[in-house]
Amino acid sequence: MEERYNPAEIEQSWQQRWEQQQTYRVTEGGPKPKYYLLEMFPYPSGRIHMGHVRNYSIGDVVARFKRLQGYNVLHPMGWDAFGMPAENAAIQHGIHPAKWTVENIANMRAQLKKMGLSYDWQREFATCDASYYRWEQEMFLQMLEKGLAYKKSSTVNWCPACQTVLANEQVEDGGCWRCGTEVVDKELDQWFFRITDYAEELLRCIEELKGWPDSVLTMQRNWIGRSTGCEIAFALEGHEESIRVFTTRQDTLWGATFMSLAPEHPLALSLTTVEQRPAVEAFIAKVKAQDKKKRTSEDFEKEGVFTGAYCLNPVTGRRMPVFLANFVLMDYGTGAVMAVPTHDQRDFEFARKYELPLVVVIQPDGEALDPATLTEAWTGPGKLVNSAPFDGLDNETAKEQIADYLSEKQLGSKTVNYRLRDWGVSRQRYWGTPIPVIYCDACGTVPVPREQLPVELPRDVAFTGEGGSPLAQHEAFYRTCCPRCGAAARRETDTFDTFVESSWYFARYACPDYTAGPLERTAAEYWLPVDQYIGGVEHAVMHLLYARFFTKVMRDLGYMNIDEPFTNLLTQGMVCKETQSCPQHGWLYPEEVENGQCRQCGAGVKIGRIEKMSKSKKNVVDPDHLIARYGADTARLFSLFAAPPEKDLEWNEQSVEGCYRFLHRVWRLVYEHRALCQSRPQPENEGAARNLRRISHRTICKVTQDIDGRFHFNTAIAAIMELVNAVYAFEEKERYPGALCEALETLVRLLAPFVPHFSEELWAGLGRPDSLEQAGWPSWDAALMVEDEKLIVVQINGKVRAKLTVAAGLDEQALEQAVLADAAVQRQLDGKTLRKAIVVVDKLVNLVVA
Repeated sequence: MEERYNPAEIEQSWQQRWEQQQTYRVTEGGPKPKYYLLEMFPYPSGRIHMGHVRNYSIGDVVARFKRLQGYNVLHPMGWDAFGMPAENAAIQHGIHPAKWTVENIANMRAQLKKMGLSYDWQREFATCDASYYRWEQEMFLQMLEKGLAYKKSSTVNWCPACQTVLANEQVEDGGCWRCGTEVVDKELDQWFFRITDYAEELLRCIEELKGWPDSVLTMQRNWIGRSTGCEIAFALEGHEESIRVFTTRQDTLWGATFMSLAPEHPLALSLTTVEQRPAVEAFIAKVKAQDKKKRTSEDFEKEGVFTGAYCLNPVTGRRMPVFLANFVLMDYGTGAVMAVPTHDQRDFEFARKYELPLVVVIQPDGEALDPATLTEAWTGPGKLVNSAPFDGLDNETAKEQIADYLSEKQLGSKTVNYRLRDWGVSRQRYWGTPIPVIYCDACGTVPVPREQLPVELPRDVAFTGEGGSPLAQHEAFYRTCCPRCGAAARRETDTFDTFVESSWYFARYACPDYTAGPLERTAAEYWLPVDQYIGGVEHAVMHLLYARFFTKVMRDLGYMNIDEPFTNLLTQGMVCKETQSCPQHGWLYPEEVENGQCRQCGAGVKIGRIEKMSKSKKNVVDPDHLIARYGADTARLFSLFAAPPEKDLEWNEQSVEGCYRFLHRVWRLVYEHRALCQSRPQPENEGAARNLRRISHRTICKVTQDIDGRFHFNTAIAAIMELVNAVYAFEEKERYPGALCEALETLVRLLAPFVPHFSEELWAGLGRPDSLEQAGWPSWDAALMVEDEKLIVVQINGKVRAKLTVAAGLDEQALEQAVLADAAVQRQLDGKTLRKAIVVVDKLVNLVVA
């Protein structure tokens, strides 16, 4: 052990030792209980960022802590390697996506290893490996056989810049989640996964996810969006078709006076009259350019166009004009809404604008609504009117009776509806998993035979950035023979959405080298489900929902025996930092600023608000620079101490320096007493020694509880810092060397999950031949945590006159006697008459005198 703390030398030494000894490699079985810890795997963008440092440090603390507690811990790492960024890089820089990806993985792997993360690198894989996606293709073929995968023509979200389809979850504020380009509607033949078949189970099982944040569960409930109501048919005048409507407000059916269709509705043009067609086509084009979220917002102007068609209210016979309305979407229900303007605010605003009739069918208690004087829709409860034969019924009670009535009359049926839509998985790009399907003029859609898997992605493609996926122009790839008839055929050139790869990767870590199927059943049953999953809340209704769906599918295909993939979920906050900008040169990196001025032009630099670290805003901190200057342990400690994991972390250079100084302080403390502790004196149990032992054991208890399930790493580290202060303040080190050495050992062991290289080096310096992992996690003695003495406040007539140290736990009578026996108190009472004593055990005695 060197006198000065040298993080670069220490960290390299321990990382080499861990790798040579394969310290973190695990296998199934054995006497230890299993624990599977996983962070969401990264996209290989080329460099890790502070978000990675924080996320993976959080996971590593838990993994190391569980190992120290005696668990067999699986902690793997891999790469979410397919996707648009690699293609964009290929186009921009003239490098093949595969080469770009492999180089980035090598760079990021080296960076992660520098952080000392305890991964089982033997299980590493990338989703672009054919040995991985081959099994994804196999599962797709099985899903196709069971009807869980299908192809249909659909209006999809299309990103003109990325030239690909986006799932609803990948459209953010009307823009592509990857590049921000405004998304447009486009009609395409697409492959879908029938996630709606699992909607009810996905919703029901949310109640079983006790270890997930409530915010994520709420988002998933809302996204699945279960509604109970009725599906009602409205006959169209002059047409054989009818308009089918889903509604949860069948109690307002008698008040429906017009019909609103989504502009995307398949009947929108076919029922439009010749006279109205130009106006309808113009309106459809206008709405297609509008953001879907804004269309449904309350403050968005309600607009529509009359189609010239009419439908009939099935219970009143009223002719209802059919409109297209911008606030109606095909994504919910049937894309058609029976409009009841007196009892729905959007319908009310629309009816007023287009002078459509209003009929009151729910009257609130104590008030008579008049359609002529209404200023807003009544959406509250009341009694039904104008709704014979249900007049006079409470509207909530009437819902069930009206549903039965519609079923009896064959006008409608009770229905459960979901907001969730089937998952569109086709993407018109190159860098993704090929969909294993062949199209034959004679045989139609033909699955690729399993013995021909994997359908590998060809590497000899040209990237121009134009015309969508280059696979569509790659004859050697798409020209093939039909597996059934042998005729010339065409291979599917769409690839899977990358969320397909990330929907089952966690299971493959259980058996990454297995070659007979997606999963080796014994290994999967041993490791799964993941005990603790860590990642961003932004994946709540994409990755996390898709992974739950895929788990249930794989269960039903016989690959695993679990219902849910992740028992516990921790969603960490972002890493944020203030921005700096120049009026002339825009955002500036820190090295572009000197003495508060732009180094390029000398203009004063404006300090902006705290925002998420982003390359575009140049407020990033390079982890390599941080590690080179302070060491990986300091970087880890700062990211864990600066904020609770679920909160955003604000970058602060002074706090980093503070963590670095703290480690130096601990190093000096251990170095100073290393020889003494190497002799391993037994801890004493009296006087000041007992007090120090009490602090040590209380710290063990506090840190254990803060890490285990709470993830209060910042308060755990704060408790360790208090222990360091107590050791420095301990004045009887020579008299009680055993208590001192116990405290130092405790300190090093508690720091092990947070700063592993540092702790192992100190442990060796204390003369311990085993590793910290072999030593295990320290336990506390509850008896030692109890205080022997208490400081008691003595008041006379309510004013503090003395403070006494007495034995802890004295009852009221004994405490009163101890206080009255004290000489200083006796002097205060001299010549006075004691009327009574008010005693609060272990805290206070108030003597009332006259």
